[in-house]
Amino acid sequence: MVALSMQTLSIVWAGAFLGALAAGGAGFAFALVASSIWLHGLEPLQTTALVVACGTLLHVTLVWPIRGSIEPARLFPFIIGAVIGIPIGVLALTQFNGSALKISLGVFLTIYGCYALLAPRLPQVNFGGRAADGAIGFIGGVLGGIGGYSGVIPTVWTQLRGWSKNTARGVYQPFILFAHVVTLLLVGAASFNRGGITLLLWALPPLAAGAWLGFQVYGRLDERRFKQVLSAMLIASGLSLVI
Repeated sequence: MVALSMQTLSIVWAGAFLGALAAGGAGFAFALVASSIWLHGLEPLQTTALVVACGTLLHVTLVWPIRGSIEPARLFPFIIGAVIGIPIGVLALTQFNGSALKISLGVFLTIYGCYALLAPRLPQVNFGGRAADGAIGFIGGVLGGIGGYSGVIPTVWTQLRGWSKNTARGVYQPFILFAHVVTLLLVGAASFNRGGITLLLWALPPLAAGAWLGFQVYGRLDERRFKQVLSAMLIASGLSLVI
């Protein structure tokens, strides 16, 4: 059982609050922000389980206010890809050290985030249709199984598709929720002992506070500001994986 020292609790509280603040404001990045803090005091498998457990609760509450923006036909190809990718990611989590993958992902996010923030206009990707969306869902599923990072690539993809902030969030936020639920079903039994459940309960208050504050920020952002915040979050998420 995890020793609930003040240091451990401080790590859990900080990760939960800052991760929920990011997710409330941008709709993603909870896993990246929270795990970058939690990995300083928790084991990787337990961190993944805590990420997807907290992320599931968090995104259930965050999806409800944007339910009118969810288009099932647009979301479906991403879900199909995730169904295939998540088990592969979970298997990879148990078979190899994912540090190289995390660093590579961090470098990509940092470079892309800087480009998206500074470029006057992003290029739009109009080819591939649902097959391309499904491939992105597959990649998101693999990353979700490895570390709960399911929303990273779909979020970037919605930017390149040129979708509005509500349309984009209506895709990647329910996608993240679905990926978290499936990942939790696959890794929960192996990693959620009494200590993990205790940590989850301690994480709930800062999780709720961060989500509420972040969603208040989201409601005040126009399209331009939202894209700037999203790009900044991608940079911060990338750096959190590299440093």
